[in-house]
Amino acid sequence: MSASILRASAAGLVRARAIRLSSRWFLALLLALPLAAMAASSGKKSDAKDILRVGDARCTRCHNDVSDGEIENYPVLPIGRTKHGTVADSRTPTCVTCHGESETHLKQVGTERPLPERPFGKNAAGDPKPHNKACLACHEGDKLMHWGGSTHSRRDLACSGCHQMHVAHDPATTREKVADMCMSCHKEKRAQFARPNHHPVPEGKMVCVDCHNPHGSAGPKLMVKDSVNETCYTCHMDYRGPFLWSHPAVRQDCSLCHNPHGTVAASLLKMRMPFLCQQCHEPANHRGNFPGLNGATTNAVGASSLTQGRGCMNCHTNLHGGSNPANSAGSRVDRR
Repeated sequence: MSASILRASAAGLVRARAIRLSSRWFLALLLALPLAAMAASSGKKSDAKDILRVGDARCTRCHNDVSDGEIENYPVLPIGRTKHGTVADSRTPTCVTCHGESETHLKQVGTERPLPERPFGKNAAGDPKPHNKACLACHEGDKLMHWGGSTHSRRDLACSGCHQMHVAHDPATTREKVADMCMSCHKEKRAQFARPNHHPVPEGKMVCVDCHNPHGSAGPKLMVKDSVNETCYTCHMDYRGPFLWSHPAVRQDCSLCHNPHGTVAASLLKMRMPFLCQQCHEPANHRGNFPGLNGATTNAVGASSLTQGRGCMNCHTNLHGGSNPANSAGSRVDRR
């Protein structure tokens, strides 16, 4: 066999070996591509970057407001437009501060992912105390100092029942929405505000929190002041006094005669006169008689029956009190 034939056969063997090696590398490359893609996809969450706060990638790698290409039912990232997302304030809480470490939530076991350690909103547990404790860790004192003994606290109302932390505008702090939020539970007040005479809450000139502190107060009925009268006097200052002659019922409680949420009688009175006055004043010696045929007939005090029947305020015009010298201590007339 000549030397040229030997060289040609040797070159053929080299090319065949090279082809076999290249095919092996190509096959290995095809098998490695899916594994690399899986590693890259799994590394996206592990290498996720913080979005709002330092360390929030622990949660925002999944809760990024987009799940499987669709917007989540309850987006969480708008919290960045609230005080709870202020980066410059070192007191601003993180996800873990409110929701807990939630290790079981991060490490899904089975088909359904467990809830966080402290879920809020509709997924909150039956006992709201741990959830409220997370809020009260920062929000205590000032207007919330009486929360522990308030009606809402005693009835196990959760903070998240009224407040929404992950929205740009919390309904509980937005004046246009406060009244509707309160009346979603206090439905009888909604009916009272529909009566002819009411405070201008439906018109938007007042809201419930102008008179009530939902987080508790030292006064009755969650009043913003220490008493009902002091709360009323913040607007109705002309009835504060002091007067030389005053109506004892007025000094005691405005709500004895008035229903501030709404009535069918004028001036927010609980009922029309003289029936309202006769709840306290026995009419035996000073009757509010109905008009008779003889208008000139007078009773012991000299007032005509026609005048008495039309209403107490025909004579007693200054029921809240006054300083007119004609109203002596023994007259009990409260005239102007």
